[in-house]
Amino acid sequence: MATAEPKATPITVSELAKHDGSDPSLPIYVAIKGDVFDVSKNTASYGPGAGYNVFAGKDSSKALGMSSLKPEDCVGDYSGLTEKQMETLNQWHEFFSKRYNIVGKVVPDN
Repeated sequence: MATAEPKATPITVSELAKHDGSDPSLPIYVAIKGDVFDVSKNTASYGPGAGYNVFAGKDSSKALGMSSLKPEDCVGDYSGLTEKQMETLNQWHEFFSKRYNIVGKVVPDN
């Protein structure tokens, strides 16, 4: 499935948190390695109460690399991942890139 040209729009961590599926008027975002993906078309997986909702509204790079669904692992800092976990993380990023539009880049809150 073709996706739109990636956007580099800055999205702060606190703005990203609002896109966790709890507000039906906002799209659902999942960030991986700083890239923010719009996963709204897949609410069955990422919407409230869904299995992967834990990833919504945050950069979940570490958790994806570790194949973890633990909320405490859903953080953007993946510097401690092993080589094998980095491969897994890169595979997830590639998977998302083929299916979802990149709508921005995560930036720290000011």
